[in-house]
Amino acid sequence: MAKQDELVFGIHAVNSLIKRAPERFIEIWCLKGREDERMMPIINLARKYGVAVQFTHRKAMDDKSGGEQHQGVIARVKPGKVYSEQDLDTILNDATARGQVPFFLVLDGVTDPHNLGACLRNADAAGVQAIIVPKDNAARITSTVRKVAVGATETVPLVQVTNLTRALKQLQQLGVWVVGTAGEAEHSLYECKLLGPMALVMGAEGKGMRRLTRETCDELVKLPMAGSVSSLNVSVASGICLFEIVRQRLHS
Repeated sequence: MAKQDELVFGIHAVNSLIKRAPERFIEIWCLKGREDERMMPIINLARKYGVAVQFTHRKAMDDKSGGEQHQGVIARVKPGKVYSEQDLDTILNDATARGQVPFFLVLDGVTDPHNLGACLRNADAAGVQAIIVPKDNAARITSTVRKVAVGATETVPLVQVTNLTRALKQLQQLGVWVVGTAGEAEHSLYECKLLGPMALVMGAEGKGMRRLTRETCDELVKLPMAGSVSSLNVSVASGICLFEIVRQRLHS
C-alpha cells in the first residue's frame, strides 16, 4: 500500500464514502461469504464505478485492519482533501451563499479519535459547516474516526490550523462570535443568547481550553452540573451545546 493511501473500515464508513467520492477508491476487500443485504449495495456501487472487489478470509481481513472492527469490509482509498486556515473564508462564504448562518465547532486539544469521530457526527447532525482543530496535539482523521463518525468525515470538513488563536481571531474579523466552554464561566449555556454566526470552542477533557484560547473567546459559558462529576465527555458536552444553539436558532 502506498504511504499516502488510507484504509477505511466498516459498512457505514465505506458506503458513505463510495457514494460521495467514488473516485478516491482503489480497491475493496470483502469478507468471503458476506454477500448480504448490507454488503451488496457497496459491492454494486464498486462494480458500477469500476473499483476492484476482492473476497477474502477473516484472518486476512483482521490482519489488514490491525485489530479494528471492520464489519467484513475494508477499502483502500486515496487521501482526502486537507483543509487549512486558508479555507475558512471559502467555507464561511459558501455557507452564507447557501443561506446558512455560519456555524463552527472548535476542538482545542482533543486527541482521542473516538471523541473526534463522535464530535464529527454531532457536528453533521447540528448543521456545523466545519470543525477546526490545531495542527499539533489533536486527533486526525483515521479509520477509527471514520467508523465512529458514521459518514460525517465526508460531510464536515476538518480544518487543521497552525495557530488556533490566530484562526479564532480570523473568524472574529469575519463577523463570527466565538463562544468557549469553561467550568469557571459566570453564565450557563442556557442563560446566554447564542444566535448569529458562531464558533463554539470545546477544550480537552480535564485540561479544558488552553489559556490563550480562553482569552480569545468573546464569551464563556458552562454546563450546569448538578452531580458529583466535574465534567462530561467532550463529545457529549459538544452535542448538548451544539443542539442548544440549534434550539435557539429554531425559536428565534
